[in-house]
Amino acid sequence: MGLSVSALGAGGWRKVAECRILGGEQDRRGRCAPSGFFSLLGEKAGRREVYPRMAKAEGAKPGIKIIAENRRARAEFFIEESYEAGLVLTGTEVKSLREGRANLKEAFGEVREGEAWLVDCHISPYGQGNIFNHAPTRPRKLLLHKDEIKRLLGRTQEKGFTLVPLKMYFSKGKAKVEMGLGKGKKLYDRREELKERAASRDVERALRERNKG
Repeated sequence: MGLSVSALGAGGWRKVAECRILGGEQDRRGRCAPSGFFSLLGEKAGRREVYPRMAKAEGAKPGIKIIAENRRARAEFFIEESYEAGLVLTGTEVKSLREGRANLKEAFGEVREGEAWLVDCHISPYGQGNIFNHAPTRPRKLLLHKDEIKRLLGRTQEKGFTLVPLKMYFSKGKAKVEMGLGKGKKLYDRREELKERAASRDVERALRERNKG
């Protein structure tokens, strides 16, 4: 790319060499990418947009750290809507969550007296806590907008709708939970879903075998 040894310095030239060994090339800011990547984008694409585009394509979410996921929720419910909610937590709960010690399997959400709550979510006591350590399954207040709470109250009063946690995570250092408004799947719904998954796997297997041949 026209960069001289004197311009880069010994350390910079070493990085260029390492990038080329891997089959890539560096731009003037020292970024390494597959050979021809920067030239294919062209100057009109703008150097500043290169890495955000790559991150977006890969589905990366900077600042998000997953604590726990509730796979059972999507297996048992049709999720129609989802809401991101903050959590009112104690200090020991936050420390325990940073260690990933949470379980959403039996948890559910409910609205009472104008407030939303996460019930039966298990957050293990903090290992170095004291007599002020938290109760593992205490109800925890969900931080949602008033109009969201009103909507959830109305929908959960409808027959068959339940508020379930889908996942818990840290977003920019703050604990959040994604709540889903779901309707319970009937037995035949789950059977049909399993059949569709099995059929999809059979098709993928057949394609792989054909490609090998």
